[in-house]
Amino acid sequence: MSIKIYEYSKCGTCRNALKYLKANHIDFVNIPIVETPPTMEELKKMLGYLKARDLKINQLFNTSGLVYKEMGLSKKINSMTETELLDLLADDGKLIKRPFVLLDNDGLVGFKQEEWNEKFGV
Repeated sequence: MSIKIYEYSKCGTCRNALKYLKANHIDFVNIPIVETPPTMEELKKMLGYLKARDLKINQLFNTSGLVYKEMGLSKKINSMTETELLDLLADDGKLIKRPFVLLDNDGLVGFKQEEWNEKFGV
C-alpha cells in the first residue's frame, strides 16, 4: 500500500500522526502541505472517498485555522459551489484539514487513532 501524507510541521496532530506511522513501521511519503498542497485531482479523489462515507466537502477544511477564520468561510461555505470550494483548497494548503492522507484506494483526513488502526490493521 502506498501512503502519501500531507502535513504541516507546526501541527501537533500531524506530528502525532507521523509518530504513529513510524511507531507502527508503516512506510509513507511525507509532503509539506503549505509548500506543496494536494493537486486538484487529489482533492477530488479525497472528496470521492468522503462522499462514499456520506461525508461532505466541509470535512476537508481546517475550520480551526487562521486563514479559514480570516476569510469568514464558516458563513460562506454552505452557499459556495463544490468547484469554488475545491479551488480554495487547491490554492492554499493551510485551508486543508490535516494530516491529509492518500492511500491506494482510500483516504484519511485528520488523525483519529481508532480510524487509523482500522485502516492500517494495527
